[in-house]
Amino acid sequence: MDTLKELDNTYLFQNYGRQDLAFTHGCGEYLYDGAGKEYLDMVAGIAVNSLGHAHPAMTAAICDQASRLIHVSNLYRIKEQAELAEALVNVSPDGLEKVLFVNSGAEANEAALKLAVRHTGRGKVIAVENSFHGRTAAALKITAQAKYQEGFGCLMGEFAEYVSLNDIESLKTAFDKDTAAMIIEPIQGEGGIRPCDKEFFQAARDLCDDNGSLLICDEVQTGMGRTGEWFGFQHYDVVPDVISLAKGMGGGFPIGCIISSDEVSKTLSPGTHGTTFGGSPLASAVALAVLRTIESEGLVKSAATKGKTMMDSLKGLLGEEVRDVRGAGLMIGMEMASKSHDLQKHALEKGVLLNVCAGNVVRMVPPLNVSPSSMKKVSDIIKAFMEDI
Repeated sequence: MDTLKELDNTYLFQNYGRQDLAFTHGCGEYLYDGAGKEYLDMVAGIAVNSLGHAHPAMTAAICDQASRLIHVSNLYRIKEQAELAEALVNVSPDGLEKVLFVNSGAEANEAALKLAVRHTGRGKVIAVENSFHGRTAAALKITAQAKYQEGFGCLMGEFAEYVSLNDIESLKTAFDKDTAAMIIEPIQGEGGIRPCDKEFFQAARDLCDDNGSLLICDEVQTGMGRTGEWFGFQHYDVVPDVISLAKGMGGGFPIGCIISSDEVSKTLSPGTHGTTFGGSPLASAVALAVLRTIESEGLVKSAATKGKTMMDSLKGLLGEEVRDVRGAGLMIGMEMASKSHDLQKHALEKGVLLNVCAGNVVRMVPPLNVSPSSMKKVSDIIKAFMEDI
């Protein structure tokens, strides 16, 4: 570890607050360090490793595709890309039927913004306070948290207006005839696992319809079965005009996309947007293997069941220290008064990886195929910690 730390400090940008922890391999929901110690991974690359680590279906897809074709330009037709697009459309609601591939969540949101402003010919986007949509310039502007934007103002335009989460009156005031789109996370991830109210989400849909604006749903963290539905917006009986996906879509392999209607997709004609690596044969083959495994192993439904059991258990801790337990499926946040980092440290000593976001929210986003016994282990560790403080 000392050698690795020295290499890290000497040659890498120091823009991450890393823990002194490194892993050599993983299997299922477990990771292993150089000494062979086992860690139950409740972080999953921050909702990325949908199938855990070293899943046979992913390993096979990577090896098979890499042995044949890794990359060709989007100047040519790509079989694996078209097959993945078909599979994504097949699990999407009617009306979401055309896919554009990129490499990450930030790129997906940038593409969605470009699509919206070009489609409507308008110049304003409404975003929600405490949101997170990425760190590229336009995505950073709609990430309505000053701590991420500080020092980068000259790179961001003045096209965004922010509204309070679940404040319908604030939402109504923000909309006008210059509104190209509203972008919204069904459950705010980096913002502290904060779900939208159903009424707020439906109001956003109605206001977009009334004003000729597009509703963009950022499903980067909530999508691909994470919340117990294929997409987070399915909890609200609303279908957006555009969705953005990444993270769990590739199970750890970098890929993202946007999905829209056929009509909206026609806005981006040849030359108006593009990407070198987006939807490569390798990335597409891996993502297709992930999607098919989620389907074949019934992981969307099981995420809902396992998540509800976990949240019901943790809600028994509500009190002075545990202020709230919220989320959906395997996207769980436990808001604490002051001991969140102490709990994270305690869990690490017990061989469990937890993440703290938004200051004091313990975020749990394990692989979708995490076992019920592993979930119970985490719940028991949290309960024991609370009994001792």
